[in-house]
Amino acid sequence: MDRRYPIGIFTFQRVYPQEQLLAWVKEFPLFPEKLSQEVTKLTATQLEKQYRPDSWTVRQLVHHLADSHINSYTRFRLALTEDNPIVRTYEEGKWAELTDAQNGPIDVSLQLLEAIHTRWANLATSLSEEDWKRTWQHPESGEGTLADMMGLYVWHSNHHFSHIQLAIQG
Repeated sequence: MDRRYPIGIFTFQRVYPQEQLLAWVKEFPLFPEKLSQEVTKLTATQLEKQYRPDSWTVRQLVHHLADSHINSYTRFRLALTEDNPIVRTYEEGKWAELTDAQNGPIDVSLQLLEAIHTRWANLATSLSEEDWKRTWQHPESGEGTLADMMGLYVWHSNHHFSHIQLAIQG
């Protein structure tokens, strides 16, 4: 198993079946509780464990999930309110090195994830078939749809959850 991608790499599709979108929207708001159950019982030492050499710690992964999902939720909303917006990048590696990500309490990021996932899922349940096709432009990865983003962030959640499990297992 490749410890960088323990659940594989997300595969973008031209079209996603409606059933797939509904399944993602249903799964998405459940993730913060799943993550909380996994990490709130950890000791300070366990929060500093890595899933592979030179990787982020469990603490940094929890904070990264909140940082990334805040950015992507904003991008999702931009794509709903603007025509094909160019979304901003951010230096996720540098964000993970900031003091709050290296040393900050994880409960703050767990609360942020709960709020973001709840709002994002509530918004997603109201989308029409046409809304899911709305696009955005990323300066590095190109054009994507709202359906792409929903699938990618369900995958992203599970991807880093697997990293956390690997770190805990040692």
